[in-house]
Amino acid sequence: MLNQIITFFKTTFENEFQTTMSGDRIATGLLVSFFVALFVVLIYRVTFQGVAFQKSFVFSLVLLSMVTSVVIMTVTTNLTLSLGMVGALSIVRFRTAVKDPTDTVFMFWAISAGIMAGAGLVYIALITNLGLGLLYLAWYFCSRRMRSAPYLLVVRYRTSAKEAVEEALVSLKNMKVKSKTASAELIELCLETKMTPAMLSLVEDLSRVDGVVDASAVSFRGETTL
Repeated sequence: MLNQIITFFKTTFENEFQTTMSGDRIATGLLVSFFVALFVVLIYRVTFQGVAFQKSFVFSLVLLSMVTSVVIMTVTTNLTLSLGMVGALSIVRFRTAVKDPTDTVFMFWAISAGIMAGAGLVYIALITNLGLGLLYLAWYFCSRRMRSAPYLLVVRYRTSAKEAVEEALVSLKNMKVKSKTASAELIELCLETKMTPAMLSLVEDLSRVDGVVDASAVSFRGETTL
């Protein structure tokens, strides 16, 4: 009975790891992961909303997808190598800080594309990633038209110009006070608001008000610090 159980599990594992690392499979996995990763990079570039575009991150997405496909091909080929690779990867810790949550999503997307390419699911990889990209682009452009850009409006003015500044700020909608600092002569007001490009002239109007020291508007994406 025990020998039958051992034989059953042995046969099962051997059937699961019967694939071989042929040249065609390696080339197909690398090429599919490379081109799918390029598509992911294109979506990332078009929808990028951060402060500075980093080419090193784009290169990392492509390399991450290709390396993942190689890992999956190795894991599905040999049981001993798969167990050793799982043990080796389990002790690796990645401490790179990712500021934008969207970057994390694109990294996971590149890894998923590499997994599908390495597993030999070529058509699934092409169709699903194309569909995901088109859906994300449609959502991005629709949401971009429906909303105005958030801004942080910072105004420094003397106490004598308080009424004039408040009158100038009446045109702003959905205005939220983020901070207010007052001294004996100066007041610094930081507001979160939604402004259209036409409304940016308000900054110049505020700077011309008698008693205003300076006024500035900063595009706010969640990582801006003052």
